[in-house]
Order: sequence, then C-alpha cells, then structure tokens
Amino acid sequence: MKVNINEMFKDWNETLIWSCLQGVMGEIHTNLTEDAAMAILGDFAFYTGTPSEELIRFKPESCKQDFIIMVPQNDNWAELIENYYGDKAKKVTRYAIKKEPDIFDVVELERAVSNLPDGYELKMIEEAEYNMCRNNGWANDLVSQYKDYDAYKKLGLGAVALKDGELVAGASSYSTYNEGIEIEIDTREDHRRKGLAYACGAKLILECLKKGLYPSWDAQNKWSVALAEKLGYHFSHEYTAYEITGY
Repeated sequence: MKVNINEMFKDWNETLIWSCLQGVMGEIHTNLTEDAAMAILGDFAFYTGTPSEELIRFKPESCKQDFIIMVPQNDNWAELIENYYGDKAKKVTRYAIKKEPDIFDVVELERAVSNLPDGYELKMIEEAEYNMCRNNGWANDLVSQYKDYDAYKKLGLGAVALKDGELVAGASSYSTYNEGIEIEIDTREDHRRKGLAYACGAKLILECLKKGLYPSWDAQNKWSVALAEKLGYHFSHEYTAYEITGY
C-alpha cells in the first residue's frame, strides 16, 4: 500500500511542510520501507514517521548547501540525529508562533509603516530590489528560495527599507504555500534598533491581508518572538531543532 504522506505530516502546523505537500516549493522524500518521510525546503528539513538513519543522512541533489536545520518529530528522531551527526549537530531551541488569521490590528500596522524614521523609504520588492537582496549576503535569504525574479514575482512578496538608495532592511517571503507565506525578516547590522524591521514587517503583513494571504511567522530567537508579538502575533511553544554543519 502506498504511504499516505499527508497523514504522516498531519500533526505538523508548519507552512514549509505545506509548501512541500502542495507541490509549490520544496520536496518530500521517503525511505525505502516508506514508513518515514522528510520534507525539505531551503535550510529546513522536517522528519516524521519511524526514525530512519537512511533519511537523516540522505541529501537531495537539489540541496547544494552544506548546512541544514533538522526538525525532529519527537525525541526518538532527535536521539538519532544526535548519534549520527555528533559534534556536527548543534541543538537549538526555536519558537513557534500561533497561526491566527484575524488578530492583526490594521490601524496599528499602518501606523508602524507611517512612522518609518526620517531618511528611509519603504518599497515593495520588484526586480531591482530582488537583485539588491541577491547581491547582499545578509539579505540573500529574503529571496533565496526563488531561483530568479520571475519566480519571485509569481510566488513571492516582500518589502524593503532603503537609505540613500541602499538596501538596509527587509521583510519577505522565505517560502510560499497556497494560502500564504512564511516570513523572513532582517536588518543590516549598522541600521538595527531603528524600527526598520518593525516597519517592513508591518508593510508585508498589510500587503498579505490585502491579497488574502496568511503571513506565517516562526522565530529563531527571543528577539524575533518580541518583534512578532509587537506586530500582533502570539507565542505558541518552544521546539527543538538541530543545526547541522557539514550536511
């Protein structure tokens, strides 16, 4: 009997997995016995089913980087990852944010956009801004999962802050699924603590709401949680992931 991938991932509330299941972005792989599966998109891989060493050491041809963030379904998967990768696996805590479509305060978000500091301007990501992101290492993840601007124009959505024509902050879709996007947000180090990420995030959320898309948020650290909460989101729970170097 053919494995039911959707059933295996049914308890995961992760848009990156949904992107893979929907065939929008990313890939799904199973082991030979088809009792385990992995969903991989960009720097993230999620593992479900019966823990399988075959899957945690499998690297798809499309995965060119040597770094991956592995998210285990349970402690058994976590133990397998730790045992197999050893010192290459850095155990980290990430922070899930609730997915609540109707919690955003549009007036407050519009105020955040209008309160952009003097000397900065907000622009939606079009071809010139896409290329700026591509050509700035710190901003590459804002668009990196879209192979070219045509792909981004079709699937992606984002806003950037510019200072004297230079890219200094942005909020964009890290990935896309049928009903929305997963947000990636960053600010160039020398322009942090000015409210730029807040303004860019607010602008992106407003654009998503206009288009009937859900702007999903997953936090790498507590600073990201605090920014999400400032924008109207609510914290859900902590979860364990492994940053693998030398994948």
